Amino acid sequence: MPAPGIPRPVDPVDRAHLTGLSRPSPPIHRYAPSGHLADLVSRYWIPVWSLREPSTQSTLQYPVCLVVISDSYARLYGVARGRSSVTLEGEGWAVGTMLSPAAGRLVLGRSVAELTDTWTDLTGVDGVPGALVPDVRDTMAADPHDPSAHTASIAVVERWLAEYLPVDEQGLLINRVVAWLRDNPDVTRVEQVAREFGLTERSLQRLVEQRVGLTPKWLVKRRRLHDAVQALKTGTTRLADLAAALGYTDQAHFTHDFRTITGMTPGQYLRDQPTQ
Repeated sequence: MPAPGIPRPVDPVDRAHLTGLSRPSPPIHRYAPSGHLADLVSRYWIPVWSLREPSTQSTLQYPVCLVVISDSYARLYGVARGRSSVTLEGEGWAVGTMLSPAAGRLVLGRSVAELTDTWTDLTGVDGVPGALVPDVRDTMAADPHDPSAHTASIAVVERWLAEYLPVDEQGLLINRVVAWLRDNPDVTRVEQVAREFGLTERSLQRLVEQRVGLTPKWLVKRRRLHDAVQALKTGTTRLADLAAALGYTDQAHFTHDFRTITGMTPGQYLRDQPTQ
């Protein structure tokens, strides 16, 4: 383990990705959206892999829907309330779009609650142009490692997503709610969120259910687990202190929540992290 007080550097994006020595990740290229799409897109990610053995990648999904176009499928994913996993085999690539909290409902055309813990074929979603998937595949076909192919494929996706602008007021509100909760780790109760935005708890509940597909309580719990993953990846070893910082009454409750979702205790996850 690194010396106390000297944290390992960790990309904040990786707070959702349950990687470790026993669960390495293939190369992932990440890109920011164009400025005019900031209300619709959080970021793009493009993994490219060539594997001798199958590799299962697990994440604690952010409270957003995902669009994933690969060489073999194209899907719109709802939010997974637990751990989500995908097994990569052989050679392949995917162009992933992490939407904003606002965007899932706009793309689907109705509440995303029906997509919680599941996905639908992207080509069957109303408003998705028939050329979208083949055009993305054409841009990636020659060399999926080439950054220019990534740029071209993202441009195809952005031309489609621009059709959903401007984002509606409720969409902008859920974007602000999720961003505020992410940036205020001391918030541990739904009533604090409702008060910050001048909403009743019932109004907040309806907003989150429509745009995320889950509950405000889930939002708070997921943010705490993301914070936990990031802290453990940096080499935090005082688990009781970490539990207290996350707002848990004791370490046992933290361990229970972490193990229930990830399948590992915080200590097991920490021991699987690389040292420096």
